[in-house]
Amino acid sequence: MLAPNTAQIFPKIVIQNVVASARVKQEIDLHSIVRAFPDVEYRPEVFPGLAFRLKKPKSCVLIFNNGKMVCTGAKSEEESFRVVERVINQLRDAKIISTEEFEFEIQNIVASIDLGDVSIDIERLVYEIGRGIMYEPEQFPGAIYRMDDPKVVFLIFSSGKLVCAGAKKEEEIYRAVDKLVLTLKEIGVL
Repeated sequence: MLAPNTAQIFPKIVIQNVVASARVKQEIDLHSIVRAFPDVEYRPEVFPGLAFRLKKPKSCVLIFNNGKMVCTGAKSEEESFRVVERVINQLRDAKIISTEEFEFEIQNIVASIDLGDVSIDIERLVYEIGRGIMYEPEQFPGAIYRMDDPKVVFLIFSSGKLVCAGAKKEEEIYRAVDKLVLTLKEIGVL
């Protein structure tokens, strides 16, 4: 039988949210969107943007009159791009905008990770890593670890559950998890 820190660990990684920004190079009349798409949410006295929600995939594109947009709720980079493209096509088809060209950039990817049937000795982890990690159990039950390469932030819980945020590409999530698991094994906190 293998010692616990040398056993194989196969992390289950699930992308929970992709946040992307987009921009069309023209002003957008938000009131025209409300007239053409009555299901949108627009309350300018509360928030300057308009919420254009899609049911499939479940996501939301915030649209601002300066042509900027923010897409949330997508589960992959590709899905996020397709959601923005779909909304822009609907706006163009409704004659609210005239362009189909847009700038697009991923801002943040958040993933949940389950390391399986393991527990993490967080206090020892904090002691061994030292730099870039915070743990204040009176305030929050997990450690907050800022990884430099790739530049992401982990929430690490003793249950073997993690959250990774800050990635700009899905590949960064997988690389960061692999790197963290290797570190956890090397310092013997699993």
